[in-house]
Parts: sequence; structure tokens; C-alpha cells
Amino acid sequence: MIRPALALAATAAALALPAQTYAANVEIDASGPVIELDIYEAVTVAPDMATIGAGVTSEAPTAVEALRMNSAEMQKVIDRIKALGIAEKDIQTTGINLNARYDYDREGQRQIFRGYQVSNRVSVKLRKIEDTGKVLDALVAAGATDLSGPNFSIENDDAAKDAARKRALERATDRATAYAAMLGYDGARVLSVRESISGSGPMPESAMLRMSADMPSAAPPPVQPGMVSTGISISITYELVNKDTPEAG
Repeated sequence: MIRPALALAATAAALALPAQTYAANVEIDASGPVIELDIYEAVTVAPDMATIGAGVTSEAPTAVEALRMNSAEMQKVIDRIKALGIAEKDIQTTGINLNARYDYDREGQRQIFRGYQVSNRVSVKLRKIEDTGKVLDALVAAGATDLSGPNFSIENDDAAKDAARKRALERATDRATAYAAMLGYDGARVLSVRESISGSGPMPESAMLRMSADMPSAAPPPVQPGMVSTGISISITYELVNKDTPEAG
């Protein structure tokens, strides 16, 4: 019999949607019955970071004018973000779009050109999530015509994933031991482990906020960060063994 081997592969997920990647299968000979268990464990923790989107949309008769107007308005928003103490590394442009705008003439059944529209959006990471409402209010005051978020997360979830991994392994061991006892074996021996990691995500689903530039002045919107979750999925293959099962040399 081949000596039991352990194959472990872990991959990190991307922030904004959770991703999963699996290790390659490993074929291992075993003399006793083999069972494979799939276990998922998640840990919830308080978030320490919020991500919001801020954008400006402008319209003008020509593309050049629309882009020039939009750039000036967006610069005001970016300057305001920086004035709030947010580091430049936490501000990232996510899209600039230029489109022709048309109205439909029902009587003439034709499109009538009305000008150009330019939109520019940035993603902003807030490391002081208690300031989220104040930041959103300030961005609208600075001229942002479109806001989205906040999406809450944890910057470093290694400790939370370690806790989830420990729980998953404990559950898998308990279940394998129970199977062994029910089937008349003394215990279970690990043959292989396969792991996938899901990134932290909002719990509950993150709120989406839309604001208009012509909204009257109001108090900053209340923001509740709640909790976020991060988890581990493992697939463990066990061989059911007896105490007198010989070890392979």
C-alpha cells in the first residue's frame, strides 16, 4: 500500500465577488474503505473597510464640450475625496464613458440627435467605516451625481479563515470517526485534502445608494456596517482503518 499522502492547495479570492479554485486530484491506493467528505465553514466578523463608488455624468452639444465639462466636475469630486483624508492609493477610476444621446420622434419615426453624455466613476476605499455616511454626503455636495455602495469587507481575513479552517477540519474528523464506528472500524486516516477559499463578502447583502445632484441638503445617511463572512471549503478523503492495519513501508 502506498503511504498516506497529504495534498493541500489554497487560493485567495478576489474583493469585490468570491471566487473558488481547487487543487488537482491525487489518486492514492488504500486497502480499506474510502470516504470523501465535503465540509464548508464560515466565520462572521465585523468589517473594517467600506468601498463606495462615486461618479459624475455630464451632457453637452459636442463630445469635446461634454468631456471637458465632465472632467472639471469629476476633478472637484476627487479633490473633495482627498480633502477628506483618503489616500490616493484608495481612489481608483473604474470607468469613463462617452455616448451620443438621441430622442425618438414617434411622429416621424426617427432618432433625433440631442448631444453627448460623458460619465466618469471612481471606486473609493474607506478605512474609517464610521465616516461612510459623512463621506457620501460630502461627495454629493462636491457634485457627485451617482453614488453606489457601500460594500463592506475586511482587509485581512487570514485569522478568520484560520478559524473557519480549524472548524472545518474538526467537523470532518468527527464525521469520519463516526462513519468508522458505524461501519465497525477503529478510526479514519487522512489520504488527501483539497481546499477552496471564499473571500469576505457582505452579510447581509450590501446596500446600494443612488443620489441626485439636485437633492436638497440633508443629514448624512445612516450607515450600518453589520457583519461580513469569510469561509473555507474542504474535501477530505479518509481511509477507514483498524488498529492492526499495517503501515506501508
